[in-house]
Amino acid sequence: MLRVQTAGESHGQALLAILSGMPAGLTLDFAYVNRELQRRQGGYGRGGRMRIESDTAQFLAGIRHGQTIGAPIAILIENRDWGNWKEAMAVEHAPESSAKGRPVASPRPGHADLAGCLKYDFHDARFVLERASARETAARVAAGALAKLLLKQFGIEVASHVIAIGSVVLTASPVPFERVLALRDLEEVVLNCVDPAVESRMMEEVDRAIEARDTVGGTFEVIARGVPPGLGSYAQWDERLDGHLAQAVMSIPSVKAMELGEGIEGSRSPGSAVHDEIGYDAEQRRFTRKTNHAGGLEGGVSNGEDIVVRGYAKPISTLRRPLESVTLATKETVKAAYERSDVCAVPAAGVVGEAMVALVLARAFLEKFGGDALEETRRNFDGYLKQLREY
Repeated sequence: MLRVQTAGESHGQALLAILSGMPAGLTLDFAYVNRELQRRQGGYGRGGRMRIESDTAQFLAGIRHGQTIGAPIAILIENRDWGNWKEAMAVEHAPESSAKGRPVASPRPGHADLAGCLKYDFHDARFVLERASARETAARVAAGALAKLLLKQFGIEVASHVIAIGSVVLTASPVPFERVLALRDLEEVVLNCVDPAVESRMMEEVDRAIEARDTVGGTFEVIARGVPPGLGSYAQWDERLDGHLAQAVMSIPSVKAMELGEGIEGSRSPGSAVHDEIGYDAEQRRFTRKTNHAGGLEGGVSNGEDIVVRGYAKPISTLRRPLESVTLATKETVKAAYERSDVCAVPAAGVVGEAMVALVLARAFLEKFGGDALEETRRNFDGYLKQLREY
């Protein structure tokens, strides 16, 4: 089974990802992986940390001569800011390092600070925020890039775009997939919106938050095209592909809600306006849908249409104008701690969303078609396509 695990702290020495279950024989595009990491770092409203880091993936295991070998793949991303945190984040205990530990005494509302301190019996939120930080998602993006490379072998593409920043919303729907895909080729990531006029208004929304020393959230949409019907299962509740996608997208820091297709609007509409009518294309020998309100899944199984997932990201919880909190030691009322942070990170959350959707789809793909080597997977996949054409 395809599985990814990550390790590392925000200001630690490095981030690590271990991706297991990838079939042998997949050729890596190292420049593509690093480009994905750069896309995650970009966007209007990002903080000073992104000007320090220059994320690059180092492959330590599982790759030989540019190809996967079937073994677990280990990826390392160095934290350049580590040089400023060696004493505060020292692994070995030393009195001089402890004195420079940069403790966080007042938890930030909306962050994992207080819940984590209570869970692990910490009295310094530094122990919590270093791992709970969204910096961890860089490791997920690196692993997700490999999942995308695998899916591309079978004609599946995954891309994202931003459809809302604060109160500014892209109303055009659905957006042609080609326009979303083209955003990945832009040299500069602004707010990753397909409409320049709407993007300009989104930038103004970010500017207002900066001026108010506040933060702003928004909504991103991830689209996967070329996904064959039949991934996932309705046989057991924990095998449903929609459930796996929901868990993956909800695991992204700041995401507080997830939508599949037009789920929210569909809940307010009659069934006749929600369900996608079925047709058949005799020339291509495939079933078709006039619409895609379901977002590419029915009964927890992919139906051959685009998979469309939206993530709703709350505003960043670290504020330059801090909210009220208390000190962990004395419980007296104070302003929450401030850590260097972003004003808006919705485009970055979209890139992480791509990675998570790709990892879920790659896992479901390999569960259906198997194969320890890429060519074995391809033979199984081709046989399934033949079965669909002859249905």
